[in-house]
Amino acid sequence: MGDKQATSPKDRFLTVYGRKPVLEVLGDTSLDVDKVIVADTAHGSAVTEIRRAARARGVPVQSASAHRVKVLAGNGKQDQGVLADVVAPRMRPLAAALDGSNPPSPLLVLDGITTPANVGMILRTATAAGVEGVVVPRRGVAALDPLVVKASAGVAFRAPVLRCASAEEAVELLTEAGYTVYALGARAATKPTPLFEVSVPSRAAFVLGGETHGVSEAVSNLAAGWVSIPMPGDVESLNVSAAAAVVCFELVRRGV
Repeated sequence: MGDKQATSPKDRFLTVYGRKPVLEVLGDTSLDVDKVIVADTAHGSAVTEIRRAARARGVPVQSASAHRVKVLAGNGKQDQGVLADVVAPRMRPLAAALDGSNPPSPLLVLDGITTPANVGMILRTATAAGVEGVVVPRRGVAALDPLVVKASAGVAFRAPVLRCASAEEAVELLTEAGYTVYALGARAATKPTPLFEVSVPSRAAFVLGGETHGVSEAVSNLAAGWVSIPMPGDVESLNVSAAAAVVCFELVRRGV
C-alpha cells in the first residue's frame, strides 16, 4: 500500500498531447485512458470530437489553463491545448520493483539517451525480447512523449518501464539490491569483456549510454565492469538502439 501511495503520476501514466494523438488513443479500446485535459482556450471541431470520444469511453475530461496544459505536456509548441494520460500497466518505480519478492532481471538502464526515436526503439526491442525492465530515468533521457510512443509503434504503452530520478541513482539502487551492473561500451583502457563471453548472473543490468558521449563517467565509476559488442568491421560504434537489440537478443539466445 505504501508503494502505491508514494508512486508519482509520472510513474503510472504516459502523457500523450496533440489533437490527433489524443483522438487516436481514445479510439484504441485496448488502452486505458485515465483522463483528458483540455485548455480552456481550445476550440474547434477536433476538440469537440475529442470530448465526444472521451464521453463515449467514459473518460473524464478536465479543463485547465493553456499554461497548465503546456506544463503538463512538457511541450508547449505541440500540445495544441489537449493531452491525455494513458495508463501504462507495466510502468512502476524502480525502487518498488526492487522491493518485491521477485525483482526483475535482466534489465537495461538508459543513461543520457536524448533522442526520442532511440528510446522508443529500445522500448520496442526490449519488450519484444522479453527483457523484464527498462530503466528510464526522469533526468538525462528523452521524455516518454508521443515521439517515443510513435518510434515504439505503440509498444511504449505496455513496455516494462522502471522509473527513477537518474541513471546514477538507478545503478546505486541496483548494486545495493545485488545486481551486477555492466556498462556497454568499447573504451580501450577498461579492457571490456566481449558481450558474447560475459557472465550473466541471475540479477544483471546493462547500461546503455547516450548517442554522443556514451555511458557517463559517474555511472561507469559505479558499474561492475565494461562489456563491448565485438565489431570486426571498420566501424567505431553502433547506434544505441542497434546496440540494445544486440544485447537483448543475446540474452534471448542464452535463455536468460
